[in-house]
Amino acid sequence: MFAVYASEPNAEKPLDSLVIGERPEPEVPEGWVRVYVKAASLNMHDLWTLRGVGIKPEQFPMILGCDGAGTLDDGTEVVLHSVINAPGWQGDDTLDPKRTLLTEKHQGSFAEQVVVPARNVVPKPASLSFAEASTMGTAWLTAYRMLFVKSGLRPGQTMLVQGASGGVSTALVQLGRAAGFRVWVTGRSEEKRALAENLGAHQTFESGARLPERVDAVFETVGKATWSHSVKSLKPGGIIVVSGSTSGPDAHAELQRVFFLQLRIAGSTMGTRDELTDLLAYLELTGVRPQIGAELPFSEAGTGFKNMLDGETSGKVVFAH
Repeated sequence: MFAVYASEPNAEKPLDSLVIGERPEPEVPEGWVRVYVKAASLNMHDLWTLRGVGIKPEQFPMILGCDGAGTLDDGTEVVLHSVINAPGWQGDDTLDPKRTLLTEKHQGSFAEQVVVPARNVVPKPASLSFAEASTMGTAWLTAYRMLFVKSGLRPGQTMLVQGASGGVSTALVQLGRAAGFRVWVTGRSEEKRALAENLGAHQTFESGARLPERVDAVFETVGKATWSHSVKSLKPGGIIVVSGSTSGPDAHAELQRVFFLQLRIAGSTMGTRDELTDLLAYLELTGVRPQIGAELPFSEAGTGFKNMLDGETSGKVVFAH
């Protein structure tokens, strides 16, 4: 079958390991289902896989793609839940110490077919296109959990999103605006800040700019480049919710400010199957739809990967058959 895959780990030149070609059709173990992929979206996790992060060398070649949407054998339209738990796990999907994401252990969704445990598909709302639904399982679910499960924000309070144009960032802007928060965003360029404003941000600022006032919560996916600004931007008792570190993980902790102002730092990773179901219902209720920056055929996947590597995205990059 047609697939987009990583041939081997390549830490320095990840795109050199990107292959568009043929892979064997997957077998379907008992308790798993086959999904015929209609669309799948690109995530930073796919670049990390190409670099060999979170995956053992002997597991290559690995089909990329950790989320998507498609149909079952009987035609049922579904969205993938990307967190695969150990057999018998009970409780929060994201706290399972043996959990994996697609492409870490199991072949991913950038193919004609993907095989996942039966619990890892949820019904796709008819009002969502396959392209829109394909962005839900990773970026939008991550944003939903950060905002509604981890932050503790109340409508009317102020949130700051660091970085204006990534998949999680654009989802945070749209979800936050729809939920009644005052949404502020930082961005490196006028174009990226304009995108955030078009999606609902009340105000945007240059990266590192002094804000008019301190905020109740900061949402971090950037890491080292913005961490100091995030800490300094918080009100006493405020919270930073962090789900990524694309610019590097080794930020200065600023512990004196953290303890003196009683700041809180909460990590957040992906989300649960129930949260994905709630997210899909939330989009149906509000009419909010994801910002898709580019929709490309799978045969042009290299273009999407290069744009993400260069930081030239404006919302989600979606591949479709």
